[in-house]
Amino acid sequence: MSQFKFSAGPWNVHEGGDAFGPTVRDSIPFEEKVKMFAKMGLSAVQFHDDDAVPDMNNMTLDEIKEAAKKVKALLDQYGLVAEFVAPRLWEDGRTHDGGFTSMSETDREFAKWRSERSIDIANELGCDKIVLWLAREGTLCYESKNPVQGVERLIEAINGMLAYDPAIKVLIESKPNEPIDRSYCPTLGHVMAVASKTNDPSRVGGLLESAHAILAGLDPANEMAFGLAFDKLWGVHLNDQNGMKYDQDKAFGAENLRQSFNQVKVLIENGYGKKGEYIGLDVKAMRTQKIEDCYRHLANSMKVVQLMEEKVAKFDYALQKKLVAERNYEALEMYVLELLLGSK
Repeated sequence: MSQFKFSAGPWNVHEGGDAFGPTVRDSIPFEEKVKMFAKMGLSAVQFHDDDAVPDMNNMTLDEIKEAAKKVKALLDQYGLVAEFVAPRLWEDGRTHDGGFTSMSETDREFAKWRSERSIDIANELGCDKIVLWLAREGTLCYESKNPVQGVERLIEAINGMLAYDPAIKVLIESKPNEPIDRSYCPTLGHVMAVASKTNDPSRVGGLLESAHAILAGLDPANEMAFGLAFDKLWGVHLNDQNGMKYDQDKAFGAENLRQSFNQVKVLIENGYGKKGEYIGLDVKAMRTQKIEDCYRHLANSMKVVQLMEEKVAKFDYALQKKLVAERNYEALEMYVLELLLGSK
């Protein structure tokens, strides 16, 4: 039994298509996903704005709210809640060159509109968190934008969201690249800096995804620790990544068990989850999986978190203190390896 509450998004059970190949599985209806999430033991669902309201660009505000209310009723039916809503600003034709940082004022206005509608949807779903994955907020061609102006426009957009709803919280999900070449907010440190320049830093925090830290050449546990030190780690997406390549969203622990152990350890030691935070599982099924077994990556990730919780509970802090005092880090490292391999 885990001490954490888990969440996932409908995109985490997907058709298996990627940049190099077509889909390999049929689509699963949204309600079927929600039903299975509840059966698996998840507590919350993550949403993009158009996961909740698919045709929102062609709907009035009242129609958007009414559609979101129906999703809320569905969540209630299965005993789940919404964790956050994220405006999907990277797939619309008006955001090819970014939303908030586009060189087109018309495109920036569209991004602002989607962000405000995401807040409206969040309110109807009963959650107070908006996640900004700044997918295209950066450059494809460095000289095409003024990077100082780009950061200022990010801050301006966030200030607009804070003004639109005085209760909403904004979580910035950092990532160094992909799909753009260079991001204006690549790490959690950048998130903290952007938050500090907004009109209400108390309502702007971060969401750290394991794979995104690895893509930046950083250790995910250290990135989490940085956010925790500022009381700004308001969300995590646990997954795994095989090196600095495209974002793989592998099952948590699939590549680096020690790294996974330290992520769970730093979260437990610093009380993550006690303020209602969730562990998000942003993982995707391999293309080899058949549709009848395409939830296994979620179950596996939850299981690894729980196994790491057991390892943390067994961790000998007295021995750690003794070995640190002796600066016998070789012995400490071996102790951790033996603990993870089951010989301690």
